[in-house]
Amino acid sequence: MLEIKVKSFEELTKQELYDILQLRSEVFVVEQDCVYQDIDGKDQKALHIIGYKNKKLVAYTRIFKPGDYFEASSIGRVVVAKNERQFKYGYDIMQASIKAIKNHYNETLIKISAQCYLKKFYTNLGFVSVGNEYLEDNIPHIAMIRKHLTH
Repeated sequence: MLEIKVKSFEELTKQELYDILQLRSEVFVVEQDCVYQDIDGKDQKALHIIGYKNKKLVAYTRIFKPGDYFEASSIGRVVVAKNERQFKYGYDIMQASIKAIKNHYNETLIKISAQCYLKKFYTNLGFVSVGNEYLEDNIPHIAMIRKHLTH
């Protein structure tokens, strides 16, 4: 079971920020072999959903209120450490993120930009794809929305 923390950028310790950026870089830059600007100037506006297992960061997302990223509230930078994925922590961190959007922003409409190979994962969490696939940083993505809280 993950220990989940929700923190604003200002509340993050230097070590937490370092751990978050290290995990994002490990997966999005190194594992996915994708050169892109992860540090995009948006972390300051986000709430950070941090999942710990035995005091080690293993899962993470960042959430935005409507207008700060998309028109709707949104979840991004969804990441689970490679050696922890078999434990389904992706579902835990996403469910915590959906709940945090409801608790902090009083919103249930959520839009994400999902990597296409994860479409089934997001569908299982109540998201529905909208529009056509598109390339983002040379990786196929699809926009997905979730309209109501069912979990």
